[in-house]
Amino acid sequence: MSGEKTGAAEMLACAVLWSMAGILFKYIPWNPMVIASVRALIAGCVVWLFIRFRGMPLSVSRRTLSTGLAKGMTCLLFVVANKLTTAANAIVLQYTAPVFLMLFSAAFYHRRFSRADVTAVTLTLLGISLFFLGQFDAGKMLGNLVAVGAGVSMGAMYMFMGEVTETERLSSVLIGEIFCVLAGMPFWFLTPPALSARPVFIILILGIFQLGIPYILYSLAAGKCTPLACCLLGALEPLLNPLWVLLFYGEKPGLFALLGGAVVIATVTLWSVLPARRAAKPETEAERT
Repeated sequence: MSGEKTGAAEMLACAVLWSMAGILFKYIPWNPMVIASVRALIAGCVVWLFIRFRGMPLSVSRRTLSTGLAKGMTCLLFVVANKLTTAANAIVLQYTAPVFLMLFSAAFYHRRFSRADVTAVTLTLLGISLFFLGQFDAGKMLGNLVAVGAGVSMGAMYMFMGEVTETERLSSVLIGEIFCVLAGMPFWFLTPPALSARPVFIILILGIFQLGIPYILYSLAAGKCTPLACCLLGALEPLLNPLWVLLFYGEKPGLFALLGGAVVIATVTLWSVLPARRAAKPETEAERT
C-alpha cells in the first residue's frame, strides 16, 4: 500500500473513531468537566507512550503551548456542549472551525478576503443561525453557544499550529490533554463521579480508542496525505456522530438543525475543496507539458 493510501486509511479510521464521542458521552452520568478531564488523562497517557515509543522529544514552545491550550479548550467545550444540546448540534457547530480559522487569519495575519471566503462565512453564519430557530429550551440554547465556542477554539488551534513537525503536533496534543485534566480536576471533588462498571468501561473506551489512538492516527496521516484529503475524510465525523446517536440512543436532531447542518457541512467542505483543486490544476497541466 502506498504512502498516500496508508495515510488515507489512517485518516478514515481516525474520523470513524472520533465519531463515537456523541453516543458514548450519553451513557456516562458524570459532570461533563469530569468526563472531559478523565478522558484527557487516559488519552494523554496513550499519546505519551507513543511519543516515548518513537523516541521523540517533548517540544515545549510558544506555538505548542498556544496550540495545546486551544486544543484543551476545544475538548472541554465539546464535551459540555454534548451534555447540553444534541450530539448533532455539538459536532456540526464545532465543524465551523475552518471558517473561524479564516477570520482569525484575516484579523491577525491580515489575510485578504476573497469572494469565496465572504460567501463561505455568510453561508456558515446562516447555517449556525438555523440551529437556534425553534430552540426555546434554555439548556439547548446554551449548548449551541458552547458548541460554537468549541468551533472558535478549534479554529484558533489550527491557526497556532500552521506548518509543524510530527513532534510538535503530538507535543501540542499532549499539552492540550494536560490542560484539560487540570481544568476539570476540581470537579472530581465538587461532583464526584459514580464509579460503577459501565461508565468506567466507557470512559476507558473514550480515552483510548475515541481520543488517544485517533490523534496518533491523525498525526501519522497528516504527514502522508494532503490537507484536502484530511479535510474530506475528516468530514465523515460530523456525518457519522449524530447517526450513531440516532441509531443507538434515539436522539433526533430537529428540522432546523438538519437544515443548518447541511448548510454548514456543505459550505465548509466545498470551501476547503475548491481552492485546493484550483491550486493543484496548474501543477497537473505543468506535468502534462
